[in-house]
Amino acid sequence: MGISGKYYSTGCSVSSGLLPICFCFSFIICFSNSIDIISHTQYIKDPESIVSAGSQFRLGFFSPTNSTDRYVGIWYNNIPEFTVVWVANRQEPLNDSSGTVMIDSNGNLVVLNGRKKVIWSTNVSNTAKSSIAQLSNSGNLILKNGNNNETVWESFLHPSDTFLPTMRLGTALKTGEKQLLTSWEDDSLPLIGRYSASIVPLDIPQIFIWNGSSPHWRSGPWNNRIFIGVPDMHSVYLDGFNLEANPKEGSAYLTFSYVSKPDFMRFVLNSQGKLVEYRWNKKKKRLCDVYGKCGPFGSCNAADSPICSCLKGFTPKSTEEWSMGNWSSGCERRTQLQCQRNSNGFLALKMMKVPDFADWSAADHEKQCKEQCLNNCSCIAYAFDDNIGCMSWSRNLIDLQKFSNGGVDLYIRLAHSELGAGRNDPKAITTTVVLVVVVVVIGTTIMAVFIYFLLRWMATQRGKKKKKRVLLGEASKELSDIDMLEDRIKQGKSIDLPFFYLEELAIATNNFDAANKLGVGGFGSVYKGKLWGGQEIAVKKLSKSSGQGLEEFKNEVVLISKLQHRNLVRLLGCCTHGEEKMLIYEYMANKSLDALLFDPAKRTLLDWKKRFHIIEGVGRGLLYLHRDSRLKIIHRDLKASNILLDKEMNPKISDFGMARIFGGSQDEENTKRVVGTYGYMSPEYAMEGRFSEKSDVFSYGVLLLEIVSGRRNSSFYLHPDPSNLLGHAWKLWNEEKIWELIDPILGERSSQVEILRCIHVGLLCVQEFAKDRPTMSNIVSMLSCEISTLPAPKQPGFIERQISSDGDSSQNNRSVCSLNSISITMTEGR
Repeated sequence: MGISGKYYSTGCSVSSGLLPICFCFSFIICFSNSIDIISHTQYIKDPESIVSAGSQFRLGFFSPTNSTDRYVGIWYNNIPEFTVVWVANRQEPLNDSSGTVMIDSNGNLVVLNGRKKVIWSTNVSNTAKSSIAQLSNSGNLILKNGNNNETVWESFLHPSDTFLPTMRLGTALKTGEKQLLTSWEDDSLPLIGRYSASIVPLDIPQIFIWNGSSPHWRSGPWNNRIFIGVPDMHSVYLDGFNLEANPKEGSAYLTFSYVSKPDFMRFVLNSQGKLVEYRWNKKKKRLCDVYGKCGPFGSCNAADSPICSCLKGFTPKSTEEWSMGNWSSGCERRTQLQCQRNSNGFLALKMMKVPDFADWSAADHEKQCKEQCLNNCSCIAYAFDDNIGCMSWSRNLIDLQKFSNGGVDLYIRLAHSELGAGRNDPKAITTTVVLVVVVVVIGTTIMAVFIYFLLRWMATQRGKKKKKRVLLGEASKELSDIDMLEDRIKQGKSIDLPFFYLEELAIATNNFDAANKLGVGGFGSVYKGKLWGGQEIAVKKLSKSSGQGLEEFKNEVVLISKLQHRNLVRLLGCCTHGEEKMLIYEYMANKSLDALLFDPAKRTLLDWKKRFHIIEGVGRGLLYLHRDSRLKIIHRDLKASNILLDKEMNPKISDFGMARIFGGSQDEENTKRVVGTYGYMSPEYAMEGRFSEKSDVFSYGVLLLEIVSGRRNSSFYLHPDPSNLLGHAWKLWNEEKIWELIDPILGERSSQVEILRCIHVGLLCVQEFAKDRPTMSNIVSMLSCEISTLPAPKQPGFIERQISSDGDSSQNNRSVCSLNSISITMTEGR
């Protein structure tokens, strides 16, 4: 047995005479955590994992080749070949993906199966409930006592088959302590195999490999520098090892460290009983050879650590993913480009592998290629090669790589602020000098003319803006003009919201293909899309002719971007491009509530448990808007089609285009512009223009009764009684037949009391006078039975199905109508 450092093309280095062994495993890596600890409150479940602080090692769940069994182990985080260095539950694998790694009540680190049975434990006694387990960047999993931070257990003292730098291999006869390597049963099965390796603390210590209890190989004695039975150590491992021996105590411990920092060096006791050295050889297998390794606008350099970095002027799109060695999301531009020649410049990147998707054009030299790019607003980079000509790029730069030699010069278009005022561009310097001279010569004249026209232009703009100004609410008056809103969105000011490019959304939605259309509203259409990284989105595309849509666009950008709640739909970003205006939301797999609730074929998917979950969730969302958010928001258009359902049937309130912000002490407001949907508006709002949080309560009550009955409020239009759902419910209540309102498919007798309680709450919400209706805080308490005794409801407010068209009426010429649940607004003329 010899230990050598010879390299093989597989990317591994092994001892002479041995075939290279590379472990390949099928596994799932979950980039859900950027922390390196497990505590009593922070645990991981399959397929989650933790990563060491320097991103060198990862601890999680894996399956060996040709096996579905799951093991908890530690492996290298930054090399393509999946290489395990330590396994916890070697003798008792999990048979499914229900495993958990956590700190138990005794302070031990344990692995639990799906039945919560402990299948592996650190099994030490001097722990505390507040203990933590931390994965170090050397690959050592350390368990610390939470009371005094003392190390009570570490994986380096309980190795598997791998000997890592700074790990200790040794024996102490007096205490019985022993750290030994044990082989796997075979190269893809972590079960403890036949072979073990340990230090024998004789007068002159030696390494022995044992086959069971019989000697299989020995290293020869230690001479304070090497084991003399391993001749290759003279040239390869000289000074890399250290052995501390105490013959009187009967102890000897061996450690090794990097001498010249080879890449990921380790020793493995394989299933054939050979102690083999491995190294990852970047020269033989480059990490950067993977297509798009660093994502859009990311550059890969195998000589750097980490290998991926963002181009100058760009920052990681997901800092959390980058910190864990997942660079696929790439980078995003820090300062957006403007389509003026003098506002941008080019940064030269030497010896580069050019990105994919180049456009070719004829050019005789690099300067001509640069001019072509400058004259094209969509050109973001160019490169010139004598034998190819001019290459340019107008989309995300993907698969960039930095070479140590060869390649071509790539020129990246950046804002001058990112270039340091053009210091790297000789032409920019010349232009600056010329401009300074011109300003000095004719400065006075130009300045006078400029100021004159500037003042006239500002006066004109003030007039235009005054005509355009639309009240968005107290918190958003500075954004009430659409031009200023667009400018602020593009410049990243005042609105903490990502900006999407039109091209990006066109690609995501297959150019807004009709097959991807999710629905149509008064504002325009909604399309399903998928971003480059795989995230599914919903794109609300504003109709160019919709005045309501324009108001909604501004309102949602200002309002919903400031709101965060699990029962409110999440706005991911917006897009303005010419006349195109779009809002980008998280995609809801189950679409809107009305699509399920009022469809006879799909309504069966909504059993009472799901319906009550939706009722509670919408209630909590409204309570957040009315009381718990930074801004007091009145939604004004709550209805079934504006309740979206994710894949877990969690409800999300959407469509804040008609919402209004109230001041801290404001309870009510009047408007001459009545907006909303017929059947959901409260009487005082529809008839008098007065709205408050009690208006939303009324809408919530209608929605609650619809959910319980499975019928639209407007479905009684042709009913024998001249009544809507509210009137029908009130009639049944007075006749003590309220159970007849319940959707027939809800056959859960055990839930009947809860269902009847919801009907009672719904009738309290739709009482005619706002002062009689409960607040959302009281409603949530009623639904959770915190308020056990409910008052008797009074007569609901009935909204007539038709509104008189007489020119004179007591309603101050307000008129409201709605067709097919699409909100339509008519504004009083002036």
